[in-house]
Amino acid sequence: MAIDYRCFFCFAKSFEKLLESENMSVESKSRFTSEMATLYRDVWNQYSSPEFARELHIMLKQYADNPDPYKKAKKIYNDLVLKIYPDLKNQVETSDHPFDTALRLAIAGNIIDYAASNDFDLHATMDKVLHSDFAIDHSEQLKKAIDHAGTILYLGDNAGEIVFDRLFIETFNHPNVVYAVRGAPVINDVTAFDAEYVGMGDVARIISNGYDAPSTILEHCSPEFLYAFKSAEVVISKGQGNLEGLLEISDPRIYSLLMVKCDVIAEKLNVKKGDFVVNQNHL
Repeated sequence: MAIDYRCFFCFAKSFEKLLESENMSVESKSRFTSEMATLYRDVWNQYSSPEFARELHIMLKQYADNPDPYKKAKKIYNDLVLKIYPDLKNQVETSDHPFDTALRLAIAGNIIDYAASNDFDLHATMDKVLHSDFAIDHSEQLKKAIDHAGTILYLGDNAGEIVFDRLFIETFNHPNVVYAVRGAPVINDVTAFDAEYVGMGDVARIISNGYDAPSTILEHCSPEFLYAFKSAEVVISKGQGNLEGLLEISDPRIYSLLMVKCDVIAEKLNVKKGDFVVNQNHL
């Protein structure tokens, strides 16, 4: 998916907030902004949005001399959701439909996305997704696929959200789940450290995808990840970033779970911004 012009303005807003949080001079912030605009001019018709985001975060790390600008924010949200995890687990276990409840909570967790916005209401989103219809609903197909799969690959997205993923994986209780994380810190996306921190290793085998884009871009992923991807019978893709990397692949093994956060993706899926989606690729 090539960069849509609207993506640039979204990046500009998010990086404005990020630059303000970094201890950088006004001159450095201005130089970074100039380079951001130049990069967009040079690659807008060559890069996807996640590839552009990767390049911007490499630049930011260099300017700010900070290898993980979202490290504190990731810990805050991992801790926040871990704190409510016992209540969430009880909610799932006492539900009439545990799989559906855990799936919906996993999608609610997708709101924790600093690339889209750092102004969100997690509890309101949880309540909304529990009482809303999915704009695209292939959840029954997903459940049947999980029940019959020998191996499942689960593509992680954001810190904090990963606690909801853990709960979902515990709920469908499959013996062979591989959980994939980013190859290095980018935005508030999950790394191996984050996954281990929330106990993901207790319910899945954690691997890196070998690349530091906020997405899954197969041509850049590691051999270990590509083997896991090719051999999996079900691929659960969390979030908008992973969707952007995989949406144009015709592969019915892939199920994307997300909250739609922008008009660009809404148009691609023929839904509305803010909708909740369980989408089987090219069903």
